[in-house]
Amino acid sequence: MDIAVSAESFGYRLADVFAERRYEGNGVAVFVDPPRLSQSQLMRVTTEVRQFESAYLWPTPDPTTFETRIFVVDRELEFAGHPVLGAAAVLHERHGAAVHEQQWTLRLGTRAVSVRTLPDERGGYDVSMEQGTPAFGPVMDDHYRSRVAQALSLEADDLVPELPVQWVSTGLRYLIVPVRPDALTRARIGTAIFGELLAEAGALLCYVLDPENREGRNWVNDGSVEDIATGSASGPAASYLARYRLADMNKTIELAQGRFLNRPSIMRVDLAGEADRIDGVRLSGHVCLTGTGTMDGPPALR
Repeated sequence: MDIAVSAESFGYRLADVFAERRYEGNGVAVFVDPPRLSQSQLMRVTTEVRQFESAYLWPTPDPTTFETRIFVVDRELEFAGHPVLGAAAVLHERHGAAVHEQQWTLRLGTRAVSVRTLPDERGGYDVSMEQGTPAFGPVMDDHYRSRVAQALSLEADDLVPELPVQWVSTGLRYLIVPVRPDALTRARIGTAIFGELLAEAGALLCYVLDPENREGRNWVNDGSVEDIATGSASGPAASYLARYRLADMNKTIELAQGRFLNRPSIMRVDLAGEADRIDGVRLSGHVCLTGTGTMDGPPALR
C-alpha cells in the first residue's frame, strides 16, 4: 500500500551513539533542515518521537556549519554530547558521503562545536569532538563523603578510600564519586534533596565511577531517570582517572556505561598534556544509523 506524503512532511534519522552495534548505545533522532518551528512545537515533536534526545539542524551559508537545537522530552538543552556526535554522523551520511573524513561545526546558541566524522568498514561512523580543558574542584571531607554515599543508597565503606570525591568539569560540573565494583550495581539516588547536596560541593550532576573497571552511572538529580551514556561526564571521568594515576595519559581511555539499562555503551577519551596539567580532552564514540521516520506535518500552534 502506498502511503501519501504531505507537502508539509519532514523526516528524521535515528542514530545510536557510543554503540558498537545497532540497538545499543544512546539513541537520538536527528532532523536535518526541518521547518522553522517554535520552541513549543519542537518540544511537541520531540515528545512524539520519544527518543532519548532529539537534535534539529538547519543549514547556513557554510555547507559544513549548521544551526543546532537539542531537546529532551521536557526541556531544551544548551548542550549535550551524544546528540552532537549522532547529528554529525547523520550529516556525513547526507552531505559528506564522498569524503572519507569530514569536519562539521554545530552552532548551539553562541557556542560553536567542532566535530570530526570518519566512516568505518561496518557502515557506521567514528565521531569525535573536543571537550576543552578540565577543571578540578575541591576535595570533599569525610563527613561529606558519608552523606553522599548515603544519598546514593550506599555505605561510606563502598567508596574507594584512597580516592577523593570532587567535581571535575569540561563544561558541566560532575561530582565524581569513586566506588568499589560491587557498589556500582547497588548505587541509586535515594533522596529528594540530592541536587542540594551536590550544590554544597559546587557540582551540578553526579557521576558514580568504578575506577577498577572504568564503568560509570549517572541519573537526573531526582533519581527518576538513569542516563544510558553520559558524554559530557566522560571527559571529566577520564581526566579524574589520569590525575590520580589510574589511567595512562598516552593511551585512549575507554569508559563503559548503560549495562544496567541493557544498552551497553563505550565512550573513548584522549587526553593531552600531563596528568597534573591536562590541557585537552577529546571525546570519541562509534555511531550506528538505525532507521528513518517521517512526520506528516508540524504541530499546530497553540
